[in-house]
Amino acid sequence: MSPSGFDALDMLRTPVWLVSPVTEDVLFANTAAKMLMQNATLDVMRKGVCSAHAQATLAMYVPDLKARQEIVEVWSVRVDDQPTSLTCHLSLAVFDTIGEVIVFEGVARQPVTGLKATRSGTYQRKKQGFYARFFQTNSAPMLLIDPARDGLIVDANLAALNFYGYSHEEMCSKHTWEINTLGRNIMPVMMEIARLPGGHKPLNFIHRLADGTTRHVQTYAGPIEIYGDKLMLCIIHDITEQKRLEQELEHAALRDSLTGLLNRRQFYHLTDQTSPNHLPAQQEFSLLLVDTDHFKRINDLFGHQKGDELLIALARMLESGSRKDDYVFRWGGEEFVLLLPRTSMDAAMQIAETLRTAIARIAIPGLPRFTVSIGVARHNPDESIDDLFKRVDDALYRAKNDGRNKVLAA
Repeated sequence: MSPSGFDALDMLRTPVWLVSPVTEDVLFANTAAKMLMQNATLDVMRKGVCSAHAQATLAMYVPDLKARQEIVEVWSVRVDDQPTSLTCHLSLAVFDTIGEVIVFEGVARQPVTGLKATRSGTYQRKKQGFYARFFQTNSAPMLLIDPARDGLIVDANLAALNFYGYSHEEMCSKHTWEINTLGRNIMPVMMEIARLPGGHKPLNFIHRLADGTTRHVQTYAGPIEIYGDKLMLCIIHDITEQKRLEQELEHAALRDSLTGLLNRRQFYHLTDQTSPNHLPAQQEFSLLLVDTDHFKRINDLFGHQKGDELLIALARMLESGSRKDDYVFRWGGEEFVLLLPRTSMDAAMQIAETLRTAIARIAIPGLPRFTVSIGVARHNPDESIDDLFKRVDDALYRAKNDGRNKVLAA
């Protein structure tokens, strides 16, 4: 998709991407950007081996961008067929036709000034002076790193030693790539950061502690001159708990709270033709719409708690009876949907019949045996998801009217 009026950006040597913060689709990339992308997607560049960012989703940047905070991301790109890092500066723009857009502008590469090898190569910690008091008494873990010596850690404050679990001597024998799970891939990222003037939001990484455990950290790194030595100061903030909560919220947004299955929202996300993560339009897939027979009667006679037990047992059976690449959704109430990629109608009918038979054998203490009716439809080329779902719903309706406990095709 190329919004009209942006072709002038093709004249720039600087790579520029216009990206929707909601869908994370690339709405426009100028010629310089396309040359760097080659066949890579935005997701691959943002999450590659030489990448770093402050937020997992682009929508989370919008409030900070509106507040005009400096934000950068480091992307993985290929130059001369070699992986390398590219720093992108983020800004927010609003257009009448497409709304809010995040503008990613590649930062022109400048030589790293001042970050050459230290004069003696033997940085010595000072015990007096403002810097010494600031460094040693700060409650935030802080590291001094020499990029010119392969990212060697030359000093660490007490908070850092407590956080990582090393003695000062042990900490200062390590390189930054030994504590970062990116390994040596952190070095091109570090060199990119060393080129920046500072003042941008921190970037997120995963660091490894002395006991082998890992923690999610947000780090601010910037060049600093101390006692004549040109180094990098890295301030670390532990965000492991924040990340855990974010993951729980993300899980809750995509999963049904009772059964743990994917929800209707995720179904539409996977089948949305405008989404970068959608199923390819040319991919043959089929749908199964599964409905529990006489579920209201079960709830009325045995109570909603027993009804929930039935739905959970049914969800587990649908999961165990599906294949590795199949998707199982709770559609709502007593209805479930199975999306079967690369599956013909005949294969889908066979899977549905196998599931119907297996479900009829489920035994739940305190409940009678129950059955399901299943509608089956195969996606036709150029057919919308709504039209496909109408067909599979019609097939289910006929199965219910034909006596239930049946599988019928659209």
